[in-house]
Amino acid sequence: MPCLLCFGLGYSARVLAQRLQVRGFRILGTTRAPGPEEIVPVVPFDRHHPLDAEILAGVTHVLVSIPPDAEGDPVAGLHGLDLVQAAPRWVGYLSTTGVYGDTGGAWVDETAPVKPIVGRSVARAAAEEAWRALWTRYGLPVHLFRLAGIYGPGRSAVEALRAGRAHRVIKAGQVSCRIHVEDLASDPTRGRFTMCVMTSRPRRRMWSPMPQPFWDRTHRRP
Repeated sequence: MPCLLCFGLGYSARVLAQRLQVRGFRILGTTRAPGPEEIVPVVPFDRHHPLDAEILAGVTHVLVSIPPDAEGDPVAGLHGLDLVQAAPRWVGYLSTTGVYGDTGGAWVDETAPVKPIVGRSVARAAAEEAWRALWTRYGLPVHLFRLAGIYGPGRSAVEALRAGRAHRVIKAGQVSCRIHVEDLASDPTRGRFTMCVMTSRPRRRMWSPMPQPFWDRTHRRP
């Protein structure tokens, strides 16, 4: 039975885990503080609490969505060589388009140079290099995914309106890249992973035709 280990069982990883469970995958996850209603078996993990290497036995796929800390990527640093020994078929690392930095409005793709500016993007670029080194030195089948802003249930313009956080960005030539969490989890284990969705319509204009299901769950406030 194929087995996916999610280092970090957050918003995106949960959607992918649920999809792969339906396809017959066994799912394991890590979290810093297990909650009472986890959707899959979880074990605690952070830089100060590494996993028992035996947990990796039988793992065929690995998804890493944990952000790097001040010391680098905790998964690559603590378990990179353990993963080499476990020899999974696929390892995915979720990075960010922020590693491209400020391009002055120029379009980018995966061939564009990495020039991060913000501290967290600099850390992501360093984490990418750590994972890339495991591929070049040991042949670990690592796939790097630079994701745009993620939205979906609980993270849409509708929820922003409800919470009073909605705002409009009116700027000539402004383009924002977004990806729906369901598109993100379309089927990365087969080598396909949508990183962003481009649209010629500004996001503010997409607020008007609200999907009916959202409003079905909305309660009018007095």
